[in-house]
Amino acid sequence: MSTDSSTPSGDETTPDPAEMEALRERVDELEASLADLDDGDDTKQMTIVSTKGTLDMAYPPLILASTAAAFGWDVVVFHTFWGLDILHEEKSEDLKLSAVGNPSMPMPNAVAALPGMDAMATRMMRNKIDENGTATIKELIDLSLEQGVDLQACQMTIDLMDYDEDDFYDGVTTGVGAATALQHMADSDVQLLV
Repeated sequence: MSTDSSTPSGDETTPDPAEMEALRERVDELEASLADLDDGDDTKQMTIVSTKGTLDMAYPPLILASTAAAFGWDVVVFHTFWGLDILHEEKSEDLKLSAVGNPSMPMPNAVAALPGMDAMATRMMRNKIDENGTATIKELIDLSLEQGVDLQACQMTIDLMDYDEDDFYDGVTTGVGAATALQHMADSDVQLLV
């Protein structure tokens, strides 16, 4: 037997029309608030701090940045100290691979420290990059800039290294300080130090 009844019992009271109207208004307000939340900017943000200017350390920030940008993320790569060489047009063409202190190198440090080993390791890596058709540093910079990645050059490091702002690839943001980088990091979903 069903307990549902279509006829009201004597215990039920008729809702007050004013209370019902207030309740409807409150529901409308809550639905509007939820709609505003849904319309919020869901864009993920990533900040990468690039501090090293060797050939093997130029790839990770550029690959991560261009990939995140391809997913629609807002990406900033803040280059400071030797990482600034990645954005320097002339120096980026001649980045080296250090054999000493690199645990992934297939040689002991005593051998890696011999004269000419860095040049040999760099040449071997460049040959491997060419053979595999891997993008060059310049190609990754161009791709990153095309996708809207903000490649930033630390102004303090520009001054310290006595670089000129014209030394950098077109599209690189210069005149940026640590405070600007920190602000983006504070707002970012992902922060990386490379």
